[in-house]
Amino acid sequence: MKQGLFLHSTDLLDDSFFEKAVIFIAEYNEKGAMGFVVNRLFPRRLNELEEFKQVGPFPVYVGGPVDQEHIYFVHRRPDVIAGGSLVAGDVFLGGDFKDVVRGIRNGVIGEEDVKVFIGYCGWDGVELEEEVEEGSWEVMEKAEVFGDFF
Repeated sequence: MKQGLFLHSTDLLDDSFFEKAVIFIAEYNEKGAMGFVVNRLFPRRLNELEEFKQVGPFPVYVGGPVDQEHIYFVHRRPDVIAGGSLVAGDVFLGGDFKDVVRGIRNGVIGEEDVKVFIGYCGWDGVELEEEVEEGSWEVMEKAEVFGDFF
């Protein structure tokens, strides 16, 4: 297992939060894994959230059941967004969200550059490997969910 991979839930996770979920693994190390559901839109756009009224309409995804009080993001614009961590290829995790907001508002950043999530998915230690081994997840190298984003 490594960061930058995608997981697709199997029938074992039907009738749960993860039914038909595709997850992008953004962090993976000895402590565990962190990822985001990439195929579930949040019912409101970024500009409909109180603190981001000044931003134009921008999609937000339900990243996972953990910490749905915070916004997370992955992006392909380290030239515009300071402080992100390389995940894989040209995809970065996090950074300065003020740069994201400014970029969206100024038309420098589009949906092809940034994916914004509310909440995340997390696994401790070898929990994710155990779930893959038991057949709850299929590992995929690439997902077509975002076209050429990943």
